[in-house]
Amino acid sequence: MQAGKPILYSYFRSSCSWRVRIALALKGIAYETVPVNLIKDGGQQLAIIEYLEETRPTPRLLPQDPKKRASVRMISDLITSGIQPLQNLSILKKVREETQLTWAQNAITSGFNALEQILQSTAGKYCVGDEVTMADLCLVPQVANAERFKVDFTPYPTISCINKRLLALEAFQVSHPCRQPDTPTELRA
Repeated sequence: MQAGKPILYSYFRSSCSWRVRIALALKGIAYETVPVNLIKDGGQQLAIIEYLEETRPTPRLLPQDPKKRASVRMISDLITSGIQPLQNLSILKKVREETQLTWAQNAITSGFNALEQILQSTAGKYCVGDEVTMADLCLVPQVANAERFKVDFTPYPTISCINKRLLALEAFQVSHPCRQPDTPTELRA
């Protein structure tokens, strides 16, 4: 490890890790990845995107405008607190196996119904205006989870459009789970 080079303890499919990888890529921060298996031992997660924003503010992931900043935090919180935890493995293990897919789909569509309405009033090219923000870092991994759980995207044209634009950006491509050192061979791009 190089002196001063941050270490990201990451699981290839973790939404939390993916959000951080996107932030690091957008800010041009080189880092070392240490894979952890979140399924094996429960793992640990660190909330570091706000820390990165405070210590390395360029490019901005939170808008300077207070109203837009509040919108970014609202969207981020909706995804990370209101959608993502309900379809995590730890929750799905508590649901009968034959109903796990339906459970996850219901949790995601309930959140996406609210998110689609919010984005119709906040979106430009991305979730809040025309600059990539923390909300976008939250959106892309959640859309990928929704795709894994076979959610119908017909009712979510705004979510779909924003996600497509974001996936075209290099930071979102290099941070994708299929391109991580711990990605199983059969899931690699």
